[in-house]
Amino acid sequence: MNMRKQLVFVVLSLIAFGFAITSDANTYIVGDNSGWDISTNLDTWEQGKKFVVGDVLVFQYASTDSVCEVGQESFRTCNTTNVINCFSDGNTSIPLTSPGERYFFCGNRLYCYSGMKLDVIVERNQSDIAKAPLSSVPETESGGSKNNNPSTIVPSGVKSIYSESNLVLMGLLGFWGVLISIV
Repeated sequence: MNMRKQLVFVVLSLIAFGFAITSDANTYIVGDNSGWDISTNLDTWEQGKKFVVGDVLVFQYASTDSVCEVGQESFRTCNTTNVINCFSDGNTSIPLTSPGERYFFCGNRLYCYSGMKLDVIVERNQSDIAKAPLSSVPETESGGSKNNNPSTIVPSGVKSIYSESNLVLMGLLGFWGVLISIV
């Protein structure tokens, strides 16, 4: 019976380790310390970042501002009447759930014209690409107009959204393992 408990512990530990090594999503604070603001140079902020499925964009902004997700044409013309979704809570988290190009701008049209807008190319997560059969991998991952060079070092403003949850999961599994070995 004791050997069975040890085997369960080993299996649970391996599962936890598997989660820890495959979690490569990041949380990006848009504009870093400056936040989503008219004074933030969002083109500079975005340079060198590679956005993948599973990442989260966090927009932090004043109560007088907003962040709206729009289509490409509305983005190009700062058309605030045809939005997909608009937020004004001052702290908006938007998960990047599928590959493709995503467009965001401030709901204040003048701010949009002044550059308070963000166009991100979301690529497939590397762990998803590794699992896909070769015949289904497209020739280009982004298909967008921007160059997201994966060899560029990501600035320190990027944090993993899974690091805390992995620690909790590993701690919980470790606790269960100790509990099983005692019982």
